[in-house]
Amino acid sequence: MTITAAPRSNRDICLATLRDTDRDRYLACLLAPAEKRPALAALYAFNAELARVRDLVHEPLPGEVRMQYWRDLLEGQAHGSSEANPLASELLTAIEEYRLPRQTLIDMIDARIFDLYDDPMESRSSLEGYAGETASALIQLASLVLSADEAKRSADAAGHAGVAQAVAGLLLLMPLHRHRGQLYLPLEILTATGLDRDSFLAGEDSQRISAAIEAFAGLGREHLAKARAAGAISPAIFPAFLPVILAEPVLKQAQKLGAGLFDRSLGLPQWRKQTRMAMASITKKI
Repeated sequence: MTITAAPRSNRDICLATLRDTDRDRYLACLLAPAEKRPALAALYAFNAELARVRDLVHEPLPGEVRMQYWRDLLEGQAHGSSEANPLASELLTAIEEYRLPRQTLIDMIDARIFDLYDDPMESRSSLEGYAGETASALIQLASLVLSADEAKRSADAAGHAGVAQAVAGLLLLMPLHRHRGQLYLPLEILTATGLDRDSFLAGEDSQRISAAIEAFAGLGREHLAKARAAGAISPAIFPAFLPVILAEPVLKQAQKLGAGLFDRSLGLPQWRKQTRMAMASITKKI
């Protein structure tokens, strides 16, 4: 007798995709209430899909085409049925079920266009705006899924936490970005340390590069401190903040290593990530 495996649901596919594309948020999803996981998985997998577009294309134009697909979907102009794309189907379901603001998701797409090009990040405020429309927005959207009422009370914490998380993520990816000729470290920080885009990417002035990296990581720690000072985060929405727990060790290590991060990984071992997130889910502190 032949036993045929049951076809996987869109929810199963979405969660599996998240596991493969963003393990940190996958773990955070598993630590959230079971009934909220499908919507959170859809949001997180959508974010991961946008974040990896640069890895999938060699030129900006094909990347913009991929971004346009998601913009059309959110604006109700999708080509064909969304059912053909499990992630698209689950994302639309989450939007309808939790009344998520489509414009926030569209703004996230628009912010990610920056990733496709090699233009430098001009200023600290430009970086904060980019982080606000990506990492901070994702925390706020996840909070809306978990509890719409409590999400409003933690908007300030979400904003600062997202910037801290974004800076940590950019530090983790800095060796790759440097290899590509991408620069997310704001030019105004480089200028303050006596560098410009080309000298930073050349990597020869390790003393000034270390100073720039230390200042960049310091910006992330500054926002993390502001997120903590914004007040206690409601237990109802705390799972949305769980990925932020992994930012501080990266920021601290970057300040210690400076230019050395081009040769050493800042990433935590998987077991330490799981331990930190599990403990934070109990203490409810970022």
